[in-house]
Amino acid sequence: MIGVAAPPSVPALPPPPHLNRPSPALVTERAAQRLPRLALLLFCAAYVLPGLFGRDPWRNADIAAFGFMQRIATGATGLLSPAMGGLGAEDGLFPYWLGALFIRLLGGLLDPALAARLPFALLLAGVLMLTWYACYHLARTDAAQPVAFAFGGEPAPADYARAVADGSVLALIATLGLLQLGHETTPELLQLFGTAMFLYALAASPFRGGKSRVAVLLALPLLAGSGAPAIAQALGAVGLIVCLRSSYTPAQRFVPWVLAAMVLAALLATVVDLWRWQLAAPEARRFVRLLLWFIWPAWVLAVWTLWRWRHHLLQRHIAVPWTLAAVAIVSSALSGGSDRALLLALPPLAVLAAFALPTLRRSVASAVDWFSVFFFSVCALAIWVIYLAMQTGVPAKPAANVARLLPGFEPSFSVLALLLAALGTLAWLALVGWRAGRHREALWRSLVLPAGGVALCWLLLMTLWLPALDYARSYRALVERLAAHVPSGACVQTRGLSLGQIAALEYHGGWQVHAGSSAVPEHCPYLMVLGRAGRVPQPGERWTLVGRERRPAERNEFTYVFRRAGEAAPR
Repeated sequence: MIGVAAPPSVPALPPPPHLNRPSPALVTERAAQRLPRLALLLFCAAYVLPGLFGRDPWRNADIAAFGFMQRIATGATGLLSPAMGGLGAEDGLFPYWLGALFIRLLGGLLDPALAARLPFALLLAGVLMLTWYACYHLARTDAAQPVAFAFGGEPAPADYARAVADGSVLALIATLGLLQLGHETTPELLQLFGTAMFLYALAASPFRGGKSRVAVLLALPLLAGSGAPAIAQALGAVGLIVCLRSSYTPAQRFVPWVLAAMVLAALLATVVDLWRWQLAAPEARRFVRLLLWFIWPAWVLAVWTLWRWRHHLLQRHIAVPWTLAAVAIVSSALSGGSDRALLLALPPLAVLAAFALPTLRRSVASAVDWFSVFFFSVCALAIWVIYLAMQTGVPAKPAANVARLLPGFEPSFSVLALLLAALGTLAWLALVGWRAGRHREALWRSLVLPAGGVALCWLLLMTLWLPALDYARSYRALVERLAAHVPSGACVQTRGLSLGQIAALEYHGGWQVHAGSSAVPEHCPYLMVLGRAGRVPQPGERWTLVGRERRPAERNEFTYVFRRAGEAAPR
């Protein structure tokens, strides 16, 4: 559990060299109180569990990854070279093996999609836990300690470290970019876990020799095996620099272990052929917009940390998170502004943001509180109003907008979803009252309402809006429409369809899909082609157009269905 108790008997560290600049952190003993463990665990549960149950795999990367897992679990493709529709996997193998393992273990008890999501929910919980412990160990170093008062009253190092670590978890939960990508069954979540584990390994190396060595030997190979071998090497390189420059002897002795992890990651990527080089320059304005919203609000506090601790940038508690975050940001830029590469920056940025908390003025914390209360309360109210409109038709305008955006959608009512949403809303109101009345000096006070607001809105979306979101983001409705033209179990060729669409045709439709031209059976009577409205594809004279369908939330993209000339229509 996250921060239930301090790690046992942290050994004393040798004092670092004399610092020329004093610490910018001014913290009283009272301010270093920790967030109640039950409250922190409820935050994490409210963030991790919604979206786990009651939905299909969503379009694009989510269902594409699930498609490979499902095929591996059923034996339809090989372990080392998984393929779907004749197309091979583009990422590492570890995530697909993990999902396939849980499908095999729980397939008779749970829906395969739910079984595949379970290990990734555990990975997300692991990311939160590793971020807490990484921040805790960094905050225990002497350079991270607040200024000692002349007559005492400063917090004990362990109490101060717990309070800062609580803030790091809240900062990670409050980050917008983690919301959807953190709840998918994609290789990026395993990469995120590997990054958080490497962050922990560097942070804990002076304190937890055995655990940090195991962590680093697992972290970099995990990154390589999940499709990010180059990032694994880059993280290892900056980790070596941080360890070599450290004033702590245990951290310097950690260098061979980082080197060993880099070698293991490189060997794994070479043996399994995981090296991929796809460099692309991002469009500057688009990339800046991505940075602004994807890592909000952590980037604001992280920038403030770098400014207030600017004379301590080479100290471990600042150097470790900012160097790892820089690797992920540069990787995102070199991959054309990829949000999935930027995801790996979130744990170190959350740790960096947490070290801004001891330097914030009370007026700034109050401004953040008021903004959070207003913004998230308005968002929650909007979600409730649109939910009532979907269920009752009142107010009429939101109900009409839903009907226009999701043609054919029939709202369903769930007592359990309504109860969970109501409890979450009441918990938000209680949190606002609790935060306003108590704990005004706690370090983590500036992040408890942003994190609570994000968790509330995610809970409401995944309960009240889940049927509508699932209808819009799943391919099930499209496949059900295509089934009117193609019988179950039929052989289907495809042109222009993505891996996610191919996975949906196999999983929801039960068709034998062939996307590559080389392995198509000699007699495959159906062809599906992706096209735009008003531009009917012309696959050739031997094909007859029998229909076209689109996803309910899609306006211009159609899937055209052709039947081979002379083939009898299905009855």
